[in-house]
Amino acid sequence: MSSTSQAPQAVSVSQLGLSSDEVAALQHAQREAAAGGSSSSRAASRASSQGLLLLDSGSLAQLGRHFERLMQQISQQLDHLTNQSELVTMSVYDHAGNLIDNADAEIRRFQLIMSQIDELEIEFDRIRHIRDIVRDYRQRVQEMERALENSHSSSSRSGGHHSGGSSSRHGHGHSSHGHSRHHHSSSRRERR
Repeated sequence: MSSTSQAPQAVSVSQLGLSSDEVAALQHAQREAAAGGSSSSRAASRASSQGLLLLDSGSLAQLGRHFERLMQQISQQLDHLTNQSELVTMSVYDHAGNLIDNADAEIRRFQLIMSQIDELEIEFDRIRHIRDIVRDYRQRVQEMERALENSHSSSSRSGGHHSGGSSSRHGHGHSSHGHSRHHHSSSRRERR
């Protein structure tokens, strides 16, 4: 009978303010995160196939961790490509500072590396945007869960004799996932 006061179970991905590419990335991440095989993972996968984001703090936390891992992988790829571009730049010239014979091929290689860096930076920004939205929903869900816990505990206190047993276990992990990992955004190279 308390179902009327409960938080919504899911939200349509069309309401998240994502582009079509970001929606596709979110749904792909939901399916990948569901590969863990837990019941909440399977529920999240079913929600994804229906175009929904499950508003469950556990599945949202799992999605958030998945996006953090993706961003870390992209950052590592960007580091590797940046090192490669520096090596190519150095190899285009000989010790006297003159262009080497196959400079054209090296310059083409450099341009290819730079285009890969651009694509990865766009992907990094896309994943970070989705991660931030997922994290925001997770925080909102946790706040609603705490509000429901508080309302239940206060109503049970008003009906019983001893008070104050439930307020001590309050606030688990609201900000534990709040570390933001922005160390590899497109600010590394202002190309706009």
